[in-house]
Amino acid sequence: MSDVFDFDGRAVPFSAGQSVGAALVAAGILSWRTTRAGHRPRGIFCGIGVCFDCLVTVDGAPNQRACLTTARGGMRVRAQEGDGHAGLDT
Repeated sequence: MSDVFDFDGRAVPFSAGQSVGAALVAAGILSWRTTRAGHRPRGIFCGIGVCFDCLVTVDGAPNQRACLTTARGGMRVRAQEGDGHAGLDT
């Protein structure tokens, strides 16, 4: 393992080039998003960015697909509910 990122206060190790989703699964974390209706757990499903089940908040930016986001040392990854919140005033 080359470095770590923070996931909800937990240090998650990863190898160079590994996605956030792959690192979370390797660390034994299998769900990191809940559905708004029913609060059902979600994590990796398709693994190729099509299904959007693996959404996380990365460094304050919601709705990042964990399966497509390359892990970087020091990044802050947060679990999110539903499709997250963009923080936009409407």
